[in-house]
Amino acid sequence: MSVEPLSPSTVVTRLRAAGCVFAEDEAELLLATARRPAELAAMVERRISGLPLEHVLGWAEFHGLRVAVDPGVFVPRRRTEFLVQQALAAADASGPVVLVDLCCGSGALGAALASALPGSELHAADIEPAAVRCARRNLAAFGGHVYEGDLFAPLPAELRGRVSILTANVPYVPSGEVGLLPPEARDHEPLVALDGGADGLDIMRRVALAAPRWLAPGGTLLVETSERQVPGALAAMAAGGLRARLVTSDELYATVVTGVRE
Repeated sequence: MSVEPLSPSTVVTRLRAAGCVFAEDEAELLLATARRPAELAAMVERRISGLPLEHVLGWAEFHGLRVAVDPGVFVPRRRTEFLVQQALAAADASGPVVLVDLCCGSGALGAALASALPGSELHAADIEPAAVRCARRNLAAFGGHVYEGDLFAPLPAELRGRVSILTANVPYVPSGEVGLLPPEARDHEPLVALDGGADGLDIMRRVALAAPRWLAPGGTLLVETSERQVPGALAAMAAGGLRARLVTSDELYATVVTGVRE
């Protein structure tokens, strides 16, 4: 049975009625992505039911790239592009760059870094099987290696002491505040990608303590956090023996803490 095509104005109206703040922009993306009227209708229904737009589309735009995002995989945030910018600024592109991205999710950070640093060696890891499958698709074009496991545990031992840039977009929402997140996140993204423990810094502390064993001399660890967690994040870097620094972006409302191995 044929499906009556939805007009652009109808799509916008339905999205706006469902509470989509950027209904016009979302409608434009849905209309451009759907190949048939029935597919568009199904996509609109999934979106108004609360599924994240990126899961409906199957991709997210991140740092100029179109990154595949499968259902159940953490959606890369635009503010995290600031972390990429800081990582690129810290990278010494005059020699071989070894990149490691922990808690990689879809692999968006690794893809953005490898795209900007041709010839770099890229490794990524995540504890979520769905994220690992997604990241492998996104990083294949860059020769990236993706491992399933907890933080550093699945990485090859030969990476110890060689990593130039270590990004870790760790979960940093305090456990007691996960329930306050928008439904798109708390209902459709894995809890392990959101919950950072009592104060939101549990995973970050583990990464900072272990990072010096993996970083090359002068190598940099970069993590995203919230403004109120800055003191704890800086202390975690110092506890790991790293030279800590804070950088922020008012435009992207982003807070990044970096730690350099002396």
